[in-house]
Amino acid sequence: AAIHDNSQRTRCPLPWMAADAAMTKEGSAALCQWVAGGSPSCQHPAMSSPAYTDPRLAAVYDTLNPFDAVDRFYAGFLGPAPGNVLEIGCGTGRLACYLAGQGHRVTGVDPAAGMLGIARARPGGEAVRWIMSEAAALDLDETFDALIMTGHVFQVFLDDADVRAVLAVCRRNLSPGGQLMFETRNPLAREWEDWTPAKTATRLNVPGVGPVDVHYDVTSVDGERVTYGTRFDFGAGDVVHAQDTLRFMGQAQLAAMLANAEFADVTWCGDWDGSAFAAASPEIIAIAC
Repeated sequence: AAIHDNSQRTRCPLPWMAADAAMTKEGSAALCQWVAGGSPSCQHPAMSSPAYTDPRLAAVYDTLNPFDAVDRFYAGFLGPAPGNVLEIGCGTGRLACYLAGQGHRVTGVDPAAGMLGIARARPGGEAVRWIMSEAAALDLDETFDALIMTGHVFQVFLDDADVRAVLAVCRRNLSPGGQLMFETRNPLAREWEDWTPAKTATRLNVPGVGPVDVHYDVTSVDGERVTYGTRFDFGAGDVVHAQDTLRFMGQAQLAAMLANAEFADVTWCGDWDGSAFAAASPEIIAIAC
């Protein structure tokens, strides 16, 4: 995830956590958008990180993920309501509930039961159909006008086979003329170089949880794969450690994967202001049909 619309903020490693609106650049470096129950402070729900089973981390995520430029970007690409929208990796349902409130028919899919529990209970949650499933295993007997994967969840698919399986699910569940929308960090920006304890250490105050000290630290870079650790310190010796790996796929390779999945028309953006993708862009945002 990313902090996009404030020059005093900075991006952080997690594929799922966004900083609180009041956080400065120093504080927000440790906060990222939490999608699909996963984060750079924990593994994707398909894996075994302890962070997926700790409900406090869902509370951290939900508190620190206000509606932001990412949500506005994706909502702006949708046609007039009522459209039929599928969000894969819906997390605690912030975007799904917003879209339902705008009159769309929304299905939110996530593999993490804890995240879906918060999603169902949030205001407007009753208007969304919630499904617990991993992306590659999703089997719905219907198609959708739009399919969204946000929060950099695409980066948890580490192998070409994983990517092909997920894109096949997307293609199968997309109506003719429908749009697949998702983002991944641009590897040319080398964002992971800022994921150090010195640059990311911060203290959060989470309602219902209390103070939490967080920092991130990259442990290895192997080609497209960046492995990093996250440390959550809840105080009194209560510490959660998690390790995750993200894939940083380049735009040319991503374009080839989309073409092989029969997505023939792709619009490429490089940031949440809608600017065209360029080598210096922080994001690779694909709008494919």
